[in-house]
Amino acid sequence: MRVPDRGAAAGDSKTRTEEKRAEKSSSGKHPARPELELPSRVLVEGPSRAPARAMLRAVGLDDADFERPLIGIANTWAETTPCNAHLRQVAEWVKEGVRDAGGTPLEFNTVVVSDGITMGTQGMKASLVSREVVADSVELMAVGYQFDGLVALSGCDKTIPGTVMAIVRLDLPGVMLYGGSIAAGRYRGRDITIQDVFEAVGAHAAGRITDDDLGDIERAACPGAGACGGQFTANTMATAFEALGISVMGSAGPPAGDPRRRDVARQAGQAAVAAVKQGLRPSKWLRKASFQNAIACVNATGGSTNAVLHLLAVAAEAGVGLSLDDFDRVGRNTPLLADLKPAGRFVAPDMYEAGGTALVLKRLLEAERVDGNVMTVTGRTLGEDVKHARARRGQRVVASVENPLKPEGGLVILRGNLAPEGAVLKVAGTGMLAHEGPARVFEREEDAFAAVQQSEIEKGDVVVIRYEGPVGGPGMREMLGVTAAIAGAGLGQYVALLTDGRFSGATRGMMVGHVAPEAAVGGPIALIRDGDTVVIDVARRKLDVALSGSELTRRRERWKAPDPRFRRGVMAKYAERVASAALGATT
Repeated sequence: MRVPDRGAAAGDSKTRTEEKRAEKSSSGKHPARPELELPSRVLVEGPSRAPARAMLRAVGLDDADFERPLIGIANTWAETTPCNAHLRQVAEWVKEGVRDAGGTPLEFNTVVVSDGITMGTQGMKASLVSREVVADSVELMAVGYQFDGLVALSGCDKTIPGTVMAIVRLDLPGVMLYGGSIAAGRYRGRDITIQDVFEAVGAHAAGRITDDDLGDIERAACPGAGACGGQFTANTMATAFEALGISVMGSAGPPAGDPRRRDVARQAGQAAVAAVKQGLRPSKWLRKASFQNAIACVNATGGSTNAVLHLLAVAAEAGVGLSLDDFDRVGRNTPLLADLKPAGRFVAPDMYEAGGTALVLKRLLEAERVDGNVMTVTGRTLGEDVKHARARRGQRVVASVENPLKPEGGLVILRGNLAPEGAVLKVAGTGMLAHEGPARVFEREEDAFAAVQQSEIEKGDVVVIRYEGPVGGPGMREMLGVTAAIAGAGLGQYVALLTDGRFSGATRGMMVGHVAPEAAVGGPIALIRDGDTVVIDVARRKLDVALSGSELTRRRERWKAPDPRFRRGVMAKYAERVASAALGATT
């Protein structure tokens, strides 16, 4: 049942309802409100809508609620992952903010697939597919119920871009609220995250740690609710969407268990209602410069390669022309400032305490590396949103632009005869800027993982994992199991990996993903054989196999497309419709 309006006593509420009834015309329609054009009026206004109102009364709404903007609360709560397990409570706080601002909240739920839990299994194929399902399901609810605005609650990786894609696609006033990061675990006096568990698996297989060590790390890494603590995909996208302006600045920072999370949840609800009243649809304020600011934020914080897929997808929904070239150009002009895991020393809550996303963006703005004139969902400019940011005294998380951790950002785009459409490499997590070695080719992730576990990969090798792209997987699985096993085996600085799949934000090392075109559609990665020499050159942005054009042509003529791995259901539909990773792997 709806919590009564705290601004009035029960008797006052009854009087107000009676006054509303008296104001209605003989047609049963509420008085005109020219200051607001609310889509929800077609759902709840007039005599013919009495059945709809009757059903909504059954879930706790009353006459006063029908007079207010209807704000959909798109929740991604689930018990299946700590990233989203606390969002029921967060939704209640958001609804407080919506009511305080004069709106009527209506909560609904959608799906979440945990990358960390499904990693290394066939279940991981559902992860990227779920991004599209999240976006589609939020769209269906908003269209069905004619919401006037949205607040989307996200946690695990794909719920963050999925909900934002829906808000932008619908062009509704809306805010995305991230549920916050998990607290760091403690093991033998140091902070650890889920990344340490994955790498411990590789160390255990290599005989570098004991069964007891692995068990202790497993039990310590995830102490409660919240998304993975490093600057992995969830925190990367949460900070990127603050920079984009679709989330209220500073709302991503408080950890999931922090009491301040109630405040940012209420603010998100208030911001959504304010956006409705001001008519702030995304099309009115989202610009290419907004996306370039988000790209700069990803680079400055050493963020996940998944940001490339997700920002391309959101830009496509917004009708904004964004390409892989934009990522490389912005990355070259953006220094690495945040010393965050997986490459650095600190976790996301540490950056929040140091000054947060606002501090990173303020330093980039002062160095003219981002555009502070673009508007955000608050109705203010980005420059106004970050102007009060201050670095905590003595903080060591965020460097200055004058003395950055690295002169260029974390992401680079490679092209060559192996990736004509492009490939993505995160250099924040590696000191290797060039590698040349023999290919070790695997047709699926599990086979490559087994080879690492059985010590079959040697220093200098280039591990090639193919048929794991958007079509071939389908679903473009992450490869954290393999990449972490390589690092855990002590091969991180000696082995490169190449795949048409993708990587977790926790991945580090010379790991090249999103190779396009992918193997399943006949891309050159399908033509590599064991022993072929693969050349990766970051300075020249090149990714090549040492084969002549005529040899590649001969191999392509003999290549045959594999049979689809799924012939029905959501996975088959996805494989039939999904675009190249170079375009965001959208459907």
